[in-house]
Amino acid sequence: MNNLLIGALILLLIALGWSLWRYFALRRAVDTFTRTIQQLDTQAFSPEDTPTDFPELEPLSNAIHSLAVTQAERRNSESAERDRLEATLNQMTDGVLIVDALGRIQMANPAANELFSENGSLVGKTISVALRHHQLIETWRKCQQTHEMQSESVDLSATRKFLQIIAIPDEHASGAILLIQDLTRIRRLETVRRDFISNVSHELRTPLASLKALTETLQEGALDDPAAAPRFLGRILIEVDALTQMAAELLELSRIESGQVLLARKPLRPIQLLNSAADRMKMQADRAGLDVRVECPEQLPPINADLPRLEQVLVNLIHNAVKFTPPGGEVTLSAQADGANVRFTVRDTGCGIPSDDLPRIFERFYRVDRSRAGGGTGLGLSIARHLVEAHAGKIWAESREGEGSAFYLTIPCMPIAETK
Repeated sequence: MNNLLIGALILLLIALGWSLWRYFALRRAVDTFTRTIQQLDTQAFSPEDTPTDFPELEPLSNAIHSLAVTQAERRNSESAERDRLEATLNQMTDGVLIVDALGRIQMANPAANELFSENGSLVGKTISVALRHHQLIETWRKCQQTHEMQSESVDLSATRKFLQIIAIPDEHASGAILLIQDLTRIRRLETVRRDFISNVSHELRTPLASLKALTETLQEGALDDPAAAPRFLGRILIEVDALTQMAAELLELSRIESGQVLLARKPLRPIQLLNSAADRMKMQADRAGLDVRVECPEQLPPINADLPRLEQVLVNLIHNAVKFTPPGGEVTLSAQADGANVRFTVRDTGCGIPSDDLPRIFERFYRVDRSRAGGGTGLGLSIARHLVEAHAGKIWAESREGEGSAFYLTIPCMPIAETK
C-alpha cells in the first residue's frame, strides 16, 4: 500500500514537473511571439526568430511568420520607394520644401537649399527665415488658410531672380508642399525673343520705308529727271545692299548656331592673326583719325584655329572700336598667355558701354545706342560669340561708360605634341 502511494506521489511529482516545464516553455514561447509582433515594424526582427518547438502553436507561428515576411517585404518596398523619391528630389532642378503646420521646414532638396541658403540646410528653419520675401511667405500662408493650391510669380530684385512658387496643401500632415521654380533663364530668353522680333521689325521697317519713298518719288516724275534719277537709284541700291547684308548675316548666324559651319583649323601664331586683322582695318582707322597698335610677344604658343573666321571676329571688334572712338583715340590689339589658352584683347579709348547694356551686347540685333549705331545690323557681336565658342573659347567685354571698352576672347593653345 505504501509502495503504491509512493509511486503515485512520484508520478504526480513527475507530471507536475513536466506541466511546470511546459508552462514555462509555453510562457517563453508566448513572450517570444509577443516580442515578434512588437518588432514586426522594425528591422531587428527576422522571420526565423519565431519558435517552432510547439506543435500546438504551429498555426499561430505560421501566421506570425507569414505576417512577418509580408511586413519585411512592405518595409523593403517602402525603403526602396523612399530612396527613389529622395534620388528624384535630389536631381530636380526645381526647389521642393515640405513644411509643417507651424511653418517649420521638414525637408528641403538641394535645389531649394541652393536657391535660399548660402550655407547649410534649410531643414529646421521657419518659412519666414528661409524664404525672406513677403510674397513667397504670403503664398504659403494663403495655402494654409484656404487649404487650396496657391501659385505666385515673384521678381526678386535683390538677387535678380524670377521665381514661381506653387504651394500645395498636405492633407496628411496639415502642412504644405512648396515647389519653387527658377524661371530667370526662361524670362531672359523670352525678353531676348521679344526684343529680337522688335529689332527685326525695326531694322526692316527703316530700309523698306526708304525704298517705298524713293520708288514713289521716281514714279511721281523723278525718273524723268536726268539729275535726280541716278541719285535716287543709287539710294535704292544702298538700301537693297543693306537688306542683302542683313539677310546674309542672319543666314550665317543661323548656320553657325546650328553647327553647319565647318572650321578649317590650322596652326596659327597669335601675332599673325593680330597683324592680319589690323592691316584690314588700318585704312578705316586712318580715315577716322585713330591709331591702331598691335602688342604681342613673338614666343606665344600657336593656336589651332580657322584664320578667316577668327580674323572676322577681330575685324568686327576693331570696327566697333573705331565706330565708337572719337578722332585722336587709340585702338590696341594684344595677346598674352592665359594658362592653356591665348587671350586676345581689343581695347579702345571710346565712349564705353553702360553697365545695364553690357550683359546683352552679344545678343542678336541688340544695340547700345541706336543713335550712334551707324549702318550696322547689330548681328556682328552675336556672330563673333558663336565663332569663338565654336573654337572652344570664350568672349566677354569689360567697360565703364566714358572710359573706353575692352573685349577679350580666349582660344585654346595647340597641344605641345602637335606643335612639334
